[in-house]
Amino acid sequence: MTVHVLIVDDDFRVSGIHRDLVEARPGFVALPPVRDAASARRAISEDRPDLLLLDVYLPDGDGIELGRESGIDRFVLSAAGDGATVRRALASGALHYLIKPFDPAALHDRLDRYARYRNLLAAGELTQHAIDRAGAVLHGGQSTSPVREGTQQLLLGALAEGEASSAEVAERIGVSRATAQRHLSDLAARGVVAVTLRYGTAGRPEHRYRAK
Repeated sequence: MTVHVLIVDDDFRVSGIHRDLVEARPGFVALPPVRDAASARRAISEDRPDLLLLDVYLPDGDGIELGRESGIDRFVLSAAGDGATVRRALASGALHYLIKPFDPAALHDRLDRYARYRNLLAAGELTQHAIDRAGAVLHGGQSTSPVREGTQQLLLGALAEGEASSAEVAERIGVSRATAQRHLSDLAARGVVAVTLRYGTAGRPEHRYRAK
């Protein structure tokens, strides 16, 4: 099952990054990103996406209301972190809310869970168990094992030395970059660490982490 994703963001650099993240996941296809609500409505009508990745603040409208109006599954990706905006987005039917900038692994994780959620709901007649399982897959958290907590304490200790990339943190505590990135993504999603983007002269921007 292929999931067609429409990205709606007025910053072309950000929408390009999100497009690449979507394309990197098996089973997902990114439609050409759009930068305003009017273009999004045309793309929704013509391309019929399965999933929207919406910014809140658009030049000609409100992304949350655009999502509600569309009735399409959606994630809200926004720099707005105030409780009122987050509650409004979730109350409108958004499946996930990610605060920009975020670790790429955070979006990949939610896309993968969304794909499993769609597959579980693809059956014609659903039992209550199947519905509960689909909801758990979509919103389920990660394990809180002692090993995970210990690793994250080491990561926070490393960030006490100052802002760093996932590779730098990995080197400080002696774990793989993938392990450091996975745990940093989780800490960022929980609001324990902050993420910023550093744009270089070429290539993708580097994610920098700091303890809050």
